[in-house]
Amino acid sequence: MALVPVPLPQFSASSIFQTRLNSFSRPSLSAKNTFPKHLVITSRANTRKESAKVRNRRLQRKFNGTSAKPRLSVFCSTKQLYAMLVDDQNKKCLFYGSTLQKSIRDNPACSTVEAAQRVGEELVKACIDLKINEISSYDWNGFSRGERMEAFEIAISQHGFLPR
Repeated sequence: MALVPVPLPQFSASSIFQTRLNSFSRPSLSAKNTFPKHLVITSRANTRKESAKVRNRRLQRKFNGTSAKPRLSVFCSTKQLYAMLVDDQNKKCLFYGSTLQKSIRDNPACSTVEAAQRVGEELVKACIDLKINEISSYDWNGFSRGERMEAFEIAISQHGFLPR
């Protein structure tokens, strides 16, 4: 079998970089294409997480915690739960508790759901020590109420601290 030389195609610089030498070329109008195509505008829908973030920022502006009525903020990651009592006027954290704290987790050893319930109990004790009778708002950051959140909420609502 013999090799036959094939000529290489010749390209100009304008065809490679898709530039035109003439400045403007007008497409010809035919009888059927007298109307332009309809312009379709699509909007980007917010995902559920983005909507929760926007909603949370709006609620934080509306409900500001004070030292007498702090805001309860809860963050729930894939494995742990973190809770804070926040005084927004003085920009202070009055209580912080998480399922990672050794004082909550080790005495006796427990699962994260039981640790979340203990965080709620510690929060109630801290509210009693700080003479807090009411919480201004419950900021759960748009997280779904899983087992840990439910255990935490049950411990708080038994003492009447969960605003609903």
